[in-house]
Amino acid sequence: MKIAIVVQRYGADINGGAELHARYIAEHLVRHAQVEVLTTCASDYITWKNVLPAGVQTVNGVSVRRFPVVRERDPKEFGQHSERVFTQPHAFRDELAWLEAEGPTSPELISYIRGNESAYDFFIFFSFRYYHSFYGVRAVPHKAILVPTAERDGALGLSMFGPIFRGVRALMYNSFEERALIQAASGNRDVPSVVVGVGSEIPEQTSPARFRQKFGIRDRFAIYVGRIDENKGCAELFDYFQRYSRMLAEGMHLVLIGNPIIPIPTHQKIKHLGFVNDQDKFDAMAAAELLIMPSYFESLSMVALEAWALGKPVLANGRCDVLRGQCIRSNGGLYYDGFEEFIETLRAIDMNRTLATTLGRNGRDYFRRHYAWPVVERKYVEMLEKLAPQSSAHAMEELPGWFARRRNDRPAADEVVAQLPTGPALQTPVVATETTAPRPTAPVRKHEAGIANQAVSVRPPVTTASLERPLPAPRVSTSNPPGEPAPISDTSTNGRQVRPDRPPGGPRQQRPGQPSDRRGAPRGPQRQRRRPNGRPPRRSGSR
Repeated sequence: MKIAIVVQRYGADINGGAELHARYIAEHLVRHAQVEVLTTCASDYITWKNVLPAGVQTVNGVSVRRFPVVRERDPKEFGQHSERVFTQPHAFRDELAWLEAEGPTSPELISYIRGNESAYDFFIFFSFRYYHSFYGVRAVPHKAILVPTAERDGALGLSMFGPIFRGVRALMYNSFEERALIQAASGNRDVPSVVVGVGSEIPEQTSPARFRQKFGIRDRFAIYVGRIDENKGCAELFDYFQRYSRMLAEGMHLVLIGNPIIPIPTHQKIKHLGFVNDQDKFDAMAAAELLIMPSYFESLSMVALEAWALGKPVLANGRCDVLRGQCIRSNGGLYYDGFEEFIETLRAIDMNRTLATTLGRNGRDYFRRHYAWPVVERKYVEMLEKLAPQSSAHAMEELPGWFARRRNDRPAADEVVAQLPTGPALQTPVVATETTAPRPTAPVRKHEAGIANQAVSVRPPVTTASLERPLPAPRVSTSNPPGEPAPISDTSTNGRQVRPDRPPGGPRQQRPGQPSDRRGAPRGPQRQRRRPNGRPPRRSGSR
C-alpha cells in the first residue's frame, strides 16, 4: 500500500501544530506502508515564501516531494477577505477569493495529485482550511482521507467546506469535540471516521536538575510552551498571572518557551527562554509543577498530551471546548473561566502536592491508554484496511456554477459558527465503586468526572446549550473507561463542572466550631461566577 501525506509545510525543523502532526504520522506509518509526503516549498506560514527547493528529498527516512507556491500571502489583502466572509453576507466566489488569499496557492501540487492518482492507494490531507486540502480532496475524493485539525473559528462556518467534509472517504479527528463540531456544521455523520489524535516523541529520560542548572532556575514554576500570541490566550495569561503574583507573594513563577508574537511583560516572576531544543523542552516540562494552556482555539493540544505523558497536571482555558474536554476525560487537569477561577485553580495545584500528583498520574494513564504510538498507529492502519476493499459511498458535490457563485446568499461565517453547540463532548458519568485516590483540595469547581479513575463530585455548569440539573456525585472506578463520548447536542447533559472536595488531612480541614455551609463543608473564600469580559479575539490569520 502506498500512502501520500499532503500538508501545507513539511520539514524536520518545522514545528507548527498540524505540520508536526503530519510529520509524526508520516514517520510512524512508514512502518506499515510506503509513504511519500506531498507539500510546498514554503517554510513559514506568514508569507508562504518559497524557501525550500522543489523536487524530491528525504527527511528522517521519509520521501518528501515539494512544489512551488505561486504567490506569497499579502496580510492586508487576506485581512480584507477575512473581514468580508467572516462578518458579512457574501457570495461563494468571495470564499474562493479568501482561500486564494490565505494560501499556500500551489496549482502544480494539485496537478500532480490529479495526474498521479493511480500511483497512490490513499491521500491523507492535513488541515481542512488550506488550498491544498480543498482542491486536493476534490481532485481525488474517493481516495481522500482528511485530518481536519479544525478549531472553533470562522473558517468552519464557510459554506465551501461542507461538501469537503461530506465527500471524503474518511476523517481522522483529533478530539471528540472536533468531531461533534464538524458533524454539527456539515451533517457528515455517515462518513467513516475515528477519533485518533496523535502521539508524541517522549524521551525515555528527562533531567529537571540539568534544566534548572542550565537556565539558572531554582523556584517552583508553571510552564507555557508554544507560540506566544494573543490568539493563544497569552495576553490574558500575562494579565492573570501578574494579578495572581500580586495577591500571592509566595506563589510560583512562570516560564515561557516559544517565539513571541506579542510583547512579554517585564516581571520578576516571568522568565522567557525563547525557542529551545526538544531535550531542553522536555527537561523544562519535567521540572515544572504544571503546564498552563491558555489557548481559546485548539483541535488537539499536543503539548498538553506531552505534559500528561510526563506525569504533570494541566491548567487549561475552559473557554476552549477541546481543552476542557481533555481535562475532563483524563481527570488530569483543571480548567478556568475568568480570573477568579484561574487564581483558585492555580493555587489549588500550587499549594496541594497530593492534588498535583494525582492529576499528573491520571494524565499519564490517559496518555498511555489513548495516545501511545501503538494505539495511534493501530487506528490509522485499521481505517486504511477497512477502506481498501470498499468503494466510496459518497459523491463529491459539484462547485457552484458561474451565476451561483455570484449570488450574495452566503451567511457571515462567524454567525454560522456562533450557532453551533458548545461544550465538551462527554458521556454521563457512570456510578461505580469508590477508589482510595485522594480528593483535590481548595475551593475550586473545575475538575470534572468524564472518563476518570478517581472519585469526584459533580455540579453542572451554565452553558449556552442548556441549563442542567446536578447529578448525584459519582464514584468512578479504576476500570477501563466507558465507551466513546456522545456528540454534543443542545439538550445534552454533558459538560458538567466539578467542585473537588478536600482530601482527609488536606490543608483546609474544618476545625471544631468552624462554621459550615449547607452541605457541611467548611466555608472557603467568597467565590463569584464572572463571565469573561468580551469574546476571545477572532483569528484573522491561519493559526
